[in-house]
Amino acid sequence: MQKDTPLKGKLFIISAPSGCGKTTLAKRLLEDDLGLEHSVSVTTRPPRPGEIDGVDYSFVSHKTFDKMVSGGEFLEHEDNFGKFYGTPKNGVEKILKKGRSVLLSIDVKGAMRVKKLYPKRCVLVFILPPSIKALKKRLHGRKSDKAEDIRRRLKLARKEMSYKDRYNHRVINDRLDAAYRRLKNIIITEQDK
Repeated sequence: MQKDTPLKGKLFIISAPSGCGKTTLAKRLLEDDLGLEHSVSVTTRPPRPGEIDGVDYSFVSHKTFDKMVSGGEFLEHEDNFGKFYGTPKNGVEKILKKGRSVLLSIDVKGAMRVKKLYPKRCVLVFILPPSIKALKKRLHGRKSDKAEDIRRRLKLARKEMSYKDRYNHRVINDRLDAAYRRLKNIIITEQDK
């Protein structure tokens, strides 16, 4: 696909440090009838409890992921703590060709890469924690990471938050329902532009 070809849909990109509720907020957006379709990311990490292959992520081996990278199958891909994530080009283009908008839940580096490919079509939303202290508490509460992993995630969170001003919108997830209402309003307003 050429850069930013004339398709109808928009690319809504949500980024956030780990533990800010990005996945929960994205799922709620998709449950509402907002004209959004989810692009299923590919990852080499194992599924978390309750995650379904092909729905939440496509879970693949490192070898398969490497082949996909070599084949140019991703709009963007990134290594996060030794686990790889990528956004398949084909899935995004199929949704856009149907005239629908795409919801991508990706990290800040990936968001910047996709924005370069689709500068007029992207709407970037950054989800922030109320504070680093609150984020640390959330990460510990998930009980899915070791203490060292949490320290690395908090260090990365500070770095990721430095990108927030490159986003069209910022939402503080202080209370999930309030953050969701703000996020939903952004999607509706941007869809109408």
